Amino acid sequence: MTTAPGLKLLTDRCSLASWAWLWIIAGTVCITSAFLRIGRDWLGFLAALAPPSLWALAYGYAAITGDYTRGTTVALWYLTSHVGVIMWAATVPEYSVPPPPRRARKGQAP
Repeated sequence: MTTAPGLKLLTDRCSLASWAWLWIIAGTVCITSAFLRIGRDWLGFLAALAPPSLWALAYGYAAITGDYTRGTTVALWYLTSHVGVIMWAATVPEYSVPPPPRRARKGQAP
């Protein structure tokens, strides 16, 4: 079985199928955490950060060692489009979403 280029750091420790289970488990934790009360969903954000952070680390390492020259681009992709967005989403307060507008009652001005 061939390994994905740039993931040698990870595939030396576990098979790619095992790492795929990390993504599945992290996704399950994220979905479960979405139904928790405000402030208790931090575990979901932490779980969401684990897989892309590891992938960015592996690709960055591959670029530094010269095993995968395009690793820098892939690492930056994971850091900006995945890790960065997750960290931004974790800072958005849930109460900042405006409530739906209330309809005026019959006979009263808005």
